[in-house]
Amino acid sequence: MTRPLLILIAGPYRSGTGGDPAAMAANLRRLEEAAWPIFEAGHVPMIGEWVALPVLRSAGATLDDTLADDVLYPTAQRLLQHCDAVLRLPGESTGADQDVAIATSRGLPVYYDVADVPRLARQDRQDDGQDDR
Repeated sequence: MTRPLLILIAGPYRSGTGGDPAAMAANLRRLEEAAWPIFEAGHVPMIGEWVALPVLRSAGATLDDTLADDVLYPTAQRLLQHCDAVLRLPGESTGADQDVAIATSRGLPVYYDVADVPRLARQDRQDDGQDDR
């Protein structure tokens, strides 16, 4: 591997929350906790909600609107056309299961533990113009 992978982090967001905004925020924080280890391994983390939620807001919709299902799942499906792998976090999630199914059908690797994401060799990481610290 000689270039950073774009890795979709998939796991529960709305599932099991009953629409409770605090529970969804907690789920998003759990998804985001995987972002640093992926980045630190030399890759680019991506979470579908990072794209879908602003799209919903710009449409004047909320997660309670019927438009939410027309944005959340399709956003992940479109992102997977650009992603190189998926990290599937634990927890029941129809959307995350769909992400895994799409990734598998496209022959993309699916990791179930962030520790299994391969590290990009330091010399293979793109130079960001900064000195190593």
